[in-house]
Amino acid sequence: MRFSANVEKLKPSATIAVSTLAKKLAADGRDIINLSAGEPDFDTPAFIAEAGKAAISEGRTRYTPTAGIPELRVAIAERLSDRSGRAMDPDGVVVTTGAKQALFNAIFTLFGPGDEVLVAAPYWTTYPDLIKIARAEPIEVFGRQSNDFKVTPADLDQSVTDATRGLIINTPCNPTGAVYSEDELCELAKWCRERGVWLLSDEIYRHIYHEGEGAAPGILSLAPGTLGPHVLIDGASKSFAMTGWRIGFTYADTEVTKKFSALQSQITSNAATPSQFAALSAFTEKDSVGSALASMGQAFARRRELVCRLMDELLPGVPFIRPSGAFYLFFCVEDLFDEEITSATQWCSQLLQEKGVALVPGAAFGDDRWVRMSFASSDEVIEEAFMRISSAQ
Repeated sequence: MRFSANVEKLKPSATIAVSTLAKKLAADGRDIINLSAGEPDFDTPAFIAEAGKAAISEGRTRYTPTAGIPELRVAIAERLSDRSGRAMDPDGVVVTTGAKQALFNAIFTLFGPGDEVLVAAPYWTTYPDLIKIARAEPIEVFGRQSNDFKVTPADLDQSVTDATRGLIINTPCNPTGAVYSEDELCELAKWCRERGVWLLSDEIYRHIYHEGEGAAPGILSLAPGTLGPHVLIDGASKSFAMTGWRIGFTYADTEVTKKFSALQSQITSNAATPSQFAALSAFTEKDSVGSALASMGQAFARRRELVCRLMDELLPGVPFIRPSGAFYLFFCVEDLFDEEITSATQWCSQLLQEKGVALVPGAAFGDDRWVRMSFASSDEVIEEAFMRISSAQ
């Protein structure tokens, strides 16, 4: 069967594929520990869920403006204003069906044939494919392992060409959990501004931060003159345990935002209306959401300490990145290879088949020597997973 060049090389999301296989094996009766999924294991906070139910009961189930209900755009802009310390324009907000659509809108609008887009690696698996859908060329840029793989201007200088039009970063990062400091973000923003390169900053995990009070640094924390052309990608999925509600957003210059909205109007139109009203509750009820974020944040921070301790105790000598944010542990299994197992993909496959533990091989993120484990699970499940992994060595 012949397909168009738009999709002929497109592959399904590797992270979703692993999670789907793990769920199938569990449904077949296998004892599977699935630590592949990229979503919080908490229920959506009750006050948010009730707002969604109320919207349905009140008949708020019709189309909305493509860019989102006005009150949600205002609420998001106000939260961004609190973050940045300056007024943000609600017209700069486009509410999307998850952060994945926010990324698609930005990439498809800003880049096209002949353009190169630098992607900080290891990267979330979807970035390169979205760039390819736009007929642009993704260029992987790895930072130093000693710097938790975070890229620097010196790293970017090795890959920039006259065709470079964009840079995508993710902070906190999926899969490493690395977080760019404000100074590091300032350096990257300066590098992009001086070259007229679009900076796309995916900050969907910003509120899952283990190294201090509040949220992780982000590009809107920078002084206004620091930023050149930029797009913020964020949403409700991770921070508010709302993955299935599918609410993301972009914030950008209003001229760019009009293009995002026009594109979205031809693809999906508005995000689901009840989901928008649920998200409105998340972005406006500050006391309730603050309590929910604190509770989930404490659990993730505790689990971060647990997985790091278990790595040291049960897998000594296996390199890993100590995550500063998000809920992933990224570790290198290269020293565990043998004559038959020569990649993390093969290592993960054997682990799943023999020990019933589902992890995501680093091939999905640009380096097939590494593995991603989600620690969005209970302490008991995490401990059992480590016991099984250590017994496989």
